[in-house]
Amino acid sequence: MTLSQRSLRAVIAMAVLACGCYVAAQAAPRAKVIDMAAKRFDYAPAHFTVKKGQPVLLKLRTKDVVMGFNLPDFNVRADIVPDKVAQVQFVPDRTGTFTFVCDIFCGEGHERMQGTVTVID
Repeated sequence: MTLSQRSLRAVIAMAVLACGCYVAAQAAPRAKVIDMAAKRFDYAPAHFTVKKGQPVLLKLRTKDVVMGFNLPDFNVRADIVPDKVAQVQFVPDRTGTFTFVCDIFCGEGHERMQGTVTVID
């Protein structure tokens, strides 16, 4: 085999690999990004809708006190620290409406701090 044949085979192999990577990247669903603000004693938004199987990226912020975010049905949990962004990602694997709560006591009214996520097909 000559040098030009080896070079040609190497170029073809790289092209096939690049095409495969491109197709795999195109097939992966894009994460739905949800910016959420927490404050005493609510979340904004307090409700959001996502699709089953689509990755979800939550960006959680607060300006007042340390709070928690807990979506137990999808095993999602984060501490939300003032002036920092907490990021959590999950892929919903079932449909329905699920409740998330603040699980760090943040003052009187804490028990009402919750919201819902609806997962659709």
